[in-house]
Amino acid sequence: MSEPDGERQGGAAMEEAATFGGGCFWCLEAAFRELRGVIRVVSGYAGGSVANPTYQQVCTGHSGHAEVVQVTFDPRAIGYAQLLEVFFALHDPTTLNRQGNDVGTQYRSVIFYHSAAQHETARRVMDELAAAGAWAAPLVTELSPATAFYPAEDDHQDYFRKNPDQRYCQWVVGPKVAKLRARFSAWLRP
Repeated sequence: MSEPDGERQGGAAMEEAATFGGGCFWCLEAAFRELRGVIRVVSGYAGGSVANPTYQQVCTGHSGHAEVVQVTFDPRAIGYAQLLEVFFALHDPTTLNRQGNDVGTQYRSVIFYHSAAQHETARRVMDELAAAGAWAAPLVTELSPATAFYPAEDDHQDYFRKNPDQRYCQWVVGPKVAKLRARFSAWLRP
């Protein structure tokens, strides 16, 4: 497993943003919340053409937005490469505009990078995964500069914790969180 790759400075907490889309944002949000070094995770929308889109607009696939999570993290505690490792473990980056039964451009695999360093790290990680044959099919993950991020409505925030008995949470989100806990146990919050 990778080590943190961010700058190391003493004193005040450092914050960096990472934005990922890999299917329904409820799954990614629940998993990233479990990681040490993650300060906050916000479900939202990015990459589209409509300002301040609603969930209903995004669900039509016509706004161009992807369901994403914006992860604020301390790079001294967890590195961007580690976040990418988790991101690629939690979804299928070989299916275009689809994750399981969730179909549409809003469910695309996408990394919105916030800096040249993030772009370089994401490109390197993607190239390494492709070269290693991590999947039988080629990666279709989009790598794009960060655009406007719009937080989703309040009822979409922290959805898994608030709705553990909901069927989607039990059948889709829960297994992804369990996979994270098993595979990345050393990176979890105490």
